[in-house]
Amino acid sequence: MKKVRTLLLSALVAGMVLTGCQKETNDELESYKESMDSFYNKLSYFDESINGIDPNSDEAVSQLLGYLDEMNEEYKKMSELTIPEEFSGISDIAVEAADYMEMADQFYHEAYDNEFDGDSESLASQYYQRANSRVLVMLQVLHGEVPTGEGVTVTTQDSIQFSTIGTSTEE
Repeated sequence: MKKVRTLLLSALVAGMVLTGCQKETNDELESYKESMDSFYNKLSYFDESINGIDPNSDEAVSQLLGYLDEMNEEYKKMSELTIPEEFSGISDIAVEAADYMEMADQFYHEAYDNEFDGDSESLASQYYQRANSRVLVMLQVLHGEVPTGEGVTVTTQDSIQFSTIGTSTEE
């Protein structure tokens, strides 16, 4: 009788722990998705704002650089988010995107802060495109799509490799 009680108590505790872990995982996943939705909304805002700058305005350069600085900060925050296990494949991509955005911001400043520097502007544009392409891949993964694009490699594994049920030779 004592063995049965101990076994039932152990099963109950294990069930509570597993349920708690599942809820924590779901909470982490939902929190991450919400953070990424917010990030993408901010990128959309920056895109609209940058495209809305009057290029003939005396403040055009300072507005552009200001938006790029803010965007750079958002990329940094995004790369520091804890990525749930379900999306662990994009962790390196998130860091790359932030690094490329930082370089883009730096070179845009070099291009426009003083005398115009076309080479710096060209480098900034390339880094900006790389940052955005990484963000696009992340968005595809978050939407459950297989990422596509130039330089994108997708590696899959057979589901049989993930079996959690022991085989008769293991038991």
